Amino acid sequence: MDAEREVFGNISYGWIIYPLAAIAIGIFVYAVYRRYRLWRLGGPDNRLDSLWGRIKVFSGMAVVDGLIHRRFFRDKYPGFIHLLFFWGCLGLLIATTLDVISHYIVEFLHGSTYLGVSLMADSLAILLLVGVAMALIRRYIQRPSRLDNRPEDAIALILILVVVVTGFIVEGLRLAHPDLSPTDQAAYSPGGWVFAQAFEGASKGALASWHEGLWWFHSMLVLGAIAYVSLTFSKLSHILVSPANMFLRSRRPKGALAPIDIENVETFGVGKIQDFTWKQLFDLDACTRCGRCQDNCPAHLTDKPLSPKKVIQDLKAHLEGSGPHLLGGAAEGAATPALIGEVILEDELWSCTTCRACQEACPVFIEHIDKIVDLRRNLVMEQARLPETAQQTLEGIEKRGHPWRGTRATRTDWAEGLGVKVLAEDREVDILYWVGCTAALEERSMKVAMALGRILQKAGVNFGILAAEETCCGDPARRLGNEYLFQLQAVRNIELLKGYGVTKILTSCPHCFNAIKNEYPQFGGEFEVVHHSQFIADLVAGGRLKLAGGVQGIAAYHDACYLGRHNDIFEPPRQVLKGIPQLEVVEMKRSRRQSFCCGGGGGWMWMEESLGTRINQTRTQDVVDAKADIVVTACPYCLQMFEDGIKAKEVEERVKVLDLAELVEAASPGD
Repeated sequence: MDAEREVFGNISYGWIIYPLAAIAIGIFVYAVYRRYRLWRLGGPDNRLDSLWGRIKVFSGMAVVDGLIHRRFFRDKYPGFIHLLFFWGCLGLLIATTLDVISHYIVEFLHGSTYLGVSLMADSLAILLLVGVAMALIRRYIQRPSRLDNRPEDAIALILILVVVVTGFIVEGLRLAHPDLSPTDQAAYSPGGWVFAQAFEGASKGALASWHEGLWWFHSMLVLGAIAYVSLTFSKLSHILVSPANMFLRSRRPKGALAPIDIENVETFGVGKIQDFTWKQLFDLDACTRCGRCQDNCPAHLTDKPLSPKKVIQDLKAHLEGSGPHLLGGAAEGAATPALIGEVILEDELWSCTTCRACQEACPVFIEHIDKIVDLRRNLVMEQARLPETAQQTLEGIEKRGHPWRGTRATRTDWAEGLGVKVLAEDREVDILYWVGCTAALEERSMKVAMALGRILQKAGVNFGILAAEETCCGDPARRLGNEYLFQLQAVRNIELLKGYGVTKILTSCPHCFNAIKNEYPQFGGEFEVVHHSQFIADLVAGGRLKLAGGVQGIAAYHDACYLGRHNDIFEPPRQVLKGIPQLEVVEMKRSRRQSFCCGGGGGWMWMEESLGTRINQTRTQDVVDAKADIVVTACPYCLQMFEDGIKAKEVEERVKVLDLAELVEAASPGD
């Protein structure tokens, strides 16, 4: 007789499970609908655009971030735990689905096919138990600070543990009963076999009774778990919500914030929970409180009030608390906590550097930055509440066209004596060099503009600048929450660039690069934009720029957030550095996608950092720990932050900071 298992073997009135399962499914559908109503409190957000493109991207993500667990394994121990959970649950789901198909649609589970499925299910279920044990050790013995244990965490682990163990016991009782398991199947059911040994010598009647009783207990436990997860929308709900959140992820460029329709919105930014979009509210339920975002947040790691995980969880709690009142038609002034100031503190919002480390670490693609900036927008544009230095920065952009206070430099001082073309006098250029406010007006960064200008001339590049017509790209205004000022700057610059027929733009500032490349298209500004690290790498690779000696030392390259995480540019600057003879290149412990922020993004270049430890000092320590004597940047914000950090750490005699352009100019021969 072929190996097989009768679905209701030894089970009296097994059909009762069907109406009970229907009730559990009904509870699940009702719970999802109830949650759906909460999500729909948010505003519109088209996340089903380019459906086929989403399907293709999601398919790749399902392999890389699902089956392989790429993002999880950046932290190996918890990554391995989740991998065991994922494959264990997936194996049981596949086995159950095949069992249902074989029993009700096309019978095929018998013989070697049945035995193979049984071995697969048991093996993966054993790994699931190993994962539960490791998770219990991590949560309740190791207790890392990023995990805030709640009762629902223990309940989830206990549910999984009891479901799997009782399943093995039911299987063991079946294997031990000679009439329920007529063929030798033990080798293909290792989990059940272990428990079968405990029942040797028991009578057939006892085995049959125990098997039936425990089968019902196991089945009711599974259905009860479905009902519990549905009604509480507990942590285990992420099994469904997280994949959906990945599918619905933003298709905007990573560095682009969502624009505001200034002329048609009723409120600027987010002042109430229902001001978020429905997708932003959906995000809140995808969060599993794993703490990876918190562990990578430079603000949190330097003792600022911000924890990205806490922000998401506080918003979720507020939605759950206020949502039912809103759905019930509560008055506008209903007694609920103020979203900004009580639910989310202002210091939390202003601590963010928009470095994207949180989103890069998040395994379910929660979009933290948009939420924080939307809350900032309401503070700035609706309530006019912002730090004084932030206000001065915005006033500088509005009145002077740049955020730098006290500078006496002009937009062309750096180019004096270089003979650089100005588009107002000669627009016949191959590429426009967008200098940026910092490289044009801040004394230390002006040296970078000079170095880049000389490099371009050495390589025979036909370039020009806007000179006095150049104004701030608007990035600081947008990140600080003044979307209106950003859009004014963007539209003005786009009109200027189009008026000169500019098609290709070179920048030395990643923030200008990101704004013009990724955000100007939102307002009709489509340009080819290249960062100077890319451009220099291409010049070297094409033989137009030779790298010789003249530079010695140990160099560590710092990945600027808006060049690396926001725009995936990691290799070009490293290729250039590795091409410089006598220069030893080392990596800091936190580099590439895990690079630590310099502390200058999100408007912090012009704000006073008064809470916790200064981010730039923490990053400077990374350079010292790498035993580098040169830290190389490709961002003027990072350059300035390292200058200050090196002084604060009193390592000026051991470490110096140079922009990539300065290093390349020193390593390239003269005419």
